[in-house]
Amino acid sequence: MATSHRYPAPSWSDRVSQATGSILQTFALGDPPWPTLDPFLFCVHHVDAYPRGDERQAPVASLEGRAIGQDFADVDGWNMYHGSVVPGFPAHPHRGFETVTYVRQGLIDHSDSLGATARFGRGDAQWLTAGAGIVHAEMFPLVERDADNPLELFQIWLNLPADDKMVDPYFTMLWADDIPSVVSTDDEGRSATVTVVAGSIDGQSPPPPPPDSWAARAEADVGIYGIHIDAGTQLDLPPAGAGVNRVLYLYGEGSAVVDGQLITPPTGVVVQAASSTRIEAGADVDALVLQGRPIGEPVAQYGPFVMNDRAGIEQAFEDYQSTRFGGWPWPADDPVHARDQARFARHADGRLEDHPAS
Repeated sequence: MATSHRYPAPSWSDRVSQATGSILQTFALGDPPWPTLDPFLFCVHHVDAYPRGDERQAPVASLEGRAIGQDFADVDGWNMYHGSVVPGFPAHPHRGFETVTYVRQGLIDHSDSLGATARFGRGDAQWLTAGAGIVHAEMFPLVERDADNPLELFQIWLNLPADDKMVDPYFTMLWADDIPSVVSTDDEGRSATVTVVAGSIDGQSPPPPPPDSWAARAEADVGIYGIHIDAGTQLDLPPAGAGVNRVLYLYGEGSAVVDGQLITPPTGVVVQAASSTRIEAGADVDALVLQGRPIGEPVAQYGPFVMNDRAGIEQAFEDYQSTRFGGWPWPADDPVHARDQARFARHADGRLEDHPAS
């Protein structure tokens, strides 16, 4: 999703507190985006209480008073973002990194400059390697006419090393049915659940990421885990390799004890990944975990482009202005599919993945 006008850059110095023991740092999450560690660049948790949709799949609500085109004020609990009719992010470019979009509620309509398109959500994830450059749109169709259309998603940016920044764009769909959840239940019926979007827990792994992803390298030890822990129970997150960064993002309402330290959301916790991490829930707890071995290269970022130096950024702008990264084959910058369209993906090579409606 486009970020050049969304949020100010997070200030670690304003947020971070030093900790002791297995906890290396804690920080207040504050306004989005959430701070990240190498190899991750960006993380946003979108939660929008969208109302019913009309015949255009637009909100059945007045848009008066909203900054249409730049609507991030969370009026009435939802945003139009850069959309003017349907909420979302019309056509915008990326180069030099990957986006991982994990949708817990609601739907996203994807269209891109290579001619690929998709509808996904309701537990699905899309993993897009932008590589040498792609333009895509991510719109949030409000398909329900007789009920509200809540949306909840995470968008995560994962860096690419210099050798892979100019690979061909490519996306992989991770359908909800193929994303494993590892559930442990205690004697009193209380559960801890880990949804494995990337990585492996107890031998359970999702389908592989795109082939040129940093996460496709076993030594990178990339993990993206969604966690829910019932009140009164605990989860032991197994260790990762030495030198791996691991950050827990606790959000929602419930507090937790992480490796012996009380943590009250919304808070990020940097832990030593080489040892197991124990999370004990005082009330129901939700968390996102991002882990991975650092790429360890210079990062130059300007809006939707992430390269290694200023020259790379300047080249990205020049290439985009001259090629538009393949152009835009769609009749509008904010295309959406028909209301009754089931979840599916049509890739740039014409390969079609149908998914049953749900």
